[in-house]
Amino acid sequence: MYAISLGDDGAQLRPLEPWQAPEFLAHMDRGREFIGRHNALPDVVTDLESSRAYLRTYAEKAAADTGRIHGIWAGGELVGAVILRTMDVAQGTAEAGCWLEPSAVGRGLVTRAARVLIDWAVEKRGIHRVEWWVSAGNEPSIAVARRLGMTRDGVLRESHLHRGERHDEEIWSVLAPDWRAAKRQP
Repeated sequence: MYAISLGDDGAQLRPLEPWQAPEFLAHMDRGREFIGRHNALPDVVTDLESSRAYLRTYAEKAAADTGRIHGIWAGGELVGAVILRTMDVAQGTAEAGCWLEPSAVGRGLVTRAARVLIDWAVEKRGIHRVEWWVSAGNEPSIAVARRLGMTRDGVLRESHLHRGERHDEEIWSVLAPDWRAAKRQP
């Protein structure tokens, strides 16, 4: 398995695979309430079998070239992840996402990890448009979209039902030419 350095602090980005289900479940348990404020994943990954099934879904997506999941490790511990929830190479579109447990917040880990994943999608897979769908109330995730150079395309009013409440969703995106131009900036 490979690991990509995320900087001088020792943080790494690595693929998450079904055999890592126990570690993934432990990570989800540590961040369950925090992550669940804006993300339904903690309601899906509740035990070892559901953890394995979730990671298996992404293994199948990777095999079909329709998505990816990579964990973020800090201090040797899985503390978050970035995903390409969807990826349509023929259309040149993908949707990226992320989450972190509370111990990892505020260190720029998601921004650094998302940069690696988006750059791979654009440069290696030919993705033209990467989207970032986020609850309008999730200010930290919106800040990541801004740091990634994304543009807010619009708001889907009350489009997302989460834990019995309707939430507005913002759609942010970056296009391949803009991504490349931003990389050339000093």
